[in-house]
Amino acid sequence: MTSTVQAGAPSREGAPRPAGASRPASGPGGRIRQQGRFTPWLFLLPYLALFGVFVALPAVLGVWISLHNWDYTLPFQPFVGVDNYVDLFTSGSTTSEVFWNSMRATAIFTIGSVPFLLTVPLAVALLMAQKFRGRNFFRAVYFAPYVLGVAVVAVLWRFLLDSNIGLVNYYAGLLGLPDNTAWTTSTPAAWVALIGVTVWWTLGFNAVIYLAALQDIPQELYEAARVDGAGRWGQFVNVTLPGLRPILSFITITTLIASANMFGQSYLMTQGAPGRETRTAIYQIAETGLRSYQMGDAAAMSYVLTVFLMILSIGVFWLFRERKEKIR
Repeated sequence: MTSTVQAGAPSREGAPRPAGASRPASGPGGRIRQQGRFTPWLFLLPYLALFGVFVALPAVLGVWISLHNWDYTLPFQPFVGVDNYVDLFTSGSTTSEVFWNSMRATAIFTIGSVPFLLTVPLAVALLMAQKFRGRNFFRAVYFAPYVLGVAVVAVLWRFLLDSNIGLVNYYAGLLGLPDNTAWTTSTPAAWVALIGVTVWWTLGFNAVIYLAALQDIPQELYEAARVDGAGRWGQFVNVTLPGLRPILSFITITTLIASANMFGQSYLMTQGAPGRETRTAIYQIAETGLRSYQMGDAAAMSYVLTVFLMILSIGVFWLFRERKEKIR
C-alpha cells in the first residue's frame, strides 16, 4: 500500500516542505555535486603552479636579494637592510648616478615611442578595416615584423643604419639628404633610430588589437551619426573613440610597460652609445647584476622601476575611467 505526502506536511527534519518539492540529493549523485566544487581549482592548478614558481617566488626572492650585499660568486651574502635602496637616492653613491641616468634614458624612449605606438597602429587599423582588394595581404604585411625576434630586428637594422655601408644613408644621399648620419653612435640620431625601429617592429601587434575592437563597434551607431549629419571626423570622435575606450586603456598600459622595459634594441643596436646616453634602466640593471655581480643593487633598482610603473599604470586607469555625468 502506498501513501502520499500532503502539501505542507512536515518532512523528516521537521520543517514543512511544499508539495512537489524534491528531496535533497543524499546518494552518490549528491556526493558528486559536493565534490564538483573543486573542479575549477583542478583546471586552475597548472596555471597557479607556474605562476607561483616563475612569478610569485622570484618576486619574493628578489626582495630578499635586494636586502643583501649579494654577490653570487661568493659563499656569503651579508644582510644590509634597505641600504641598497638608500644608495639609489643618495647623491654621490656608486649606484645613484648611473641608475638615474638610465631612468632618464628610459623616460626619453618611453615618451618618444608611446605616442607613435598608440596613433600609428590606430591609423593602420582604421585603414585595414576598410573593404578593398588585397586587404588580408596588407594586414599580414603590417603584422609580419612582429613575429621576428629582437635579435633579428636589431642586427638587421644595425647594418641598415651603419654610417658607412648602411642603405639608409645611401638612399638619403640619393635624395639629397645628409648621407653620413651616425645613427647608432650619436644623439639625437640614436634615439630616432631606436624609436623608429621599435615602432616599425611592434606596431602590428597594437594594430591587430585595434582592428578587433573596431569590428565590435555596432554599425548602427555610425548610421545614426550619419543621419545626424556627422562627417568622418565627427564619427571618429563621437563613435570610434568612445567605443575604443576599454581597449585603448589596455593598449596604453601594455605599451608603456613594454617601452619602459626596452633592452634588446639598445643592447644590440647602440650598445648604450654614445657613452651611456641610450643605456636604459633594464640595460643598467642587467649590467649591474650580471657583469658587476652586484645583485643586491640590481634587485633594488628593479623594484624602484616597478614602483614607478605601478604609479604610471594607476594614472592610466584613472585617466581612462568611466566618468559619470552629474545630474543637475
